[in-house]
Amino acid sequence: MGSGQDYFIKGNKYKSVCNGTLLQWQLYDPKENKIYTKMSNNDAALWIDAGINPDTVVDITLNRNVTNILGYECDELILNCKSGTQKYYFSSKLPIDSKLFIPHKFGNWYSYVSKSNALPLKIEIDNAQFTMTSTAVEVKPQKLEVEYFQLPAGTKVDKSPY
Repeated sequence: MGSGQDYFIKGNKYKSVCNGTLLQWQLYDPKENKIYTKMSNNDAALWIDAGINPDTVVDITLNRNVTNILGYECDELILNCKSGTQKYYFSSKLPIDSKLFIPHKFGNWYSYVSKSNALPLKIEIDNAQFTMTSTAVEVKPQKLEVEYFQLPAGTKVDKSPY
């Protein structure tokens, strides 16, 4: 998957670009409520319906002032899920409007943002398929054009089989 990911967000749109040899990028289109994923082993970007979540959040725990990441004092939000555990570390100094993501159920995203109203600076996911930790190494505010969050011209798309 790679050792680095650049994550960009503007309103209710987001895009991540990875430096790995398999996962190239991921894009959320709120108008269609679809997540597009481009893998190097497929000519097409595969999409999933972000309104469908095969997982269930069983309970949520919020712990205040747990750690400091990049100078931001962070709270910890733990989602105990049917699939495993998801931990998010966030600061209210990096707010997002959670109402913009009400339809985005996949990956328990709305479950997270509805409680935090902030971007995560660190994510830890532990389930039967994988264990992943992602920690921010830089926060850089910048102006992003809406076109940045559109599928690249000529991108072939297919529905994901998963």
